[in-house]
Amino acid sequence: MTTLQPIKRQTLTSAVTESLRRRILSGEFADGQQLRQEALSNEYGVSRVPVREALRQLEAEGLIQIIDHKGALVSKLSLEDVLELLEVRSMLEGSLLKAAIPCQTQADHDAAQQTLREFEVALNNNDVRHWGEINSRFHLALYRAAKRPNTLALIEQLHNKTDRYTRMQILFTRTMERAHEEHTRLLEMCRKGKAEEAAEFLRYHILSAGHALESYLKSQQANH
Repeated sequence: MTTLQPIKRQTLTSAVTESLRRRILSGEFADGQQLRQEALSNEYGVSRVPVREALRQLEAEGLIQIIDHKGALVSKLSLEDVLELLEVRSMLEGSLLKAAIPCQTQADHDAAQQTLREFEVALNNNDVRHWGEINSRFHLALYRAAKRPNTLALIEQLHNKTDRYTRMQILFTRTMERAHEEHTRLLEMCRKGKAEEAAEFLRYHILSAGHALESYLKSQQANH
């Protein structure tokens, strides 16, 4: 009988971090909700150590805040915060895409195309929950060729921070089809090597999502 190797603590921490991140981004844990270490360690069947380390990682990503006497709370962003983060994204991602396009290969374009197919399935099934993850994978597939891992990691964190709000905007403003069309157009520009044009269009794509969210939230406030 083969003896099973014990799971390394780091692997355990990574697994708990990944699971908690997914649950926060999918909206299972609401803004401001308290995440209790004891309850989570019982739920995952692990000691408190990997849970504590996972929470620290999520705090570094900006998904939770650890507050004295209150513990870990799911971060709540104001509209101003979201718009600021989207503006930072538009600058960073525009610059990265411009650097990536001359280095992109057929494999990069194919990877992006594959995510567009997945998005179409999500679109047909009205599956907004996976939209954020597919959206992020599409964008990152186009940026990797730039070989700027630090900028890429920073963008990934920004995606995680804004993901719930991007999905909220898509869901409430009914712009899934438009987002899909814009992604298709962006990929086409990349295939044609139009770096300048694609970077400009990408900035517009990111900022217009913020404007749509802002309009929706303000109309909601006006109705209440």
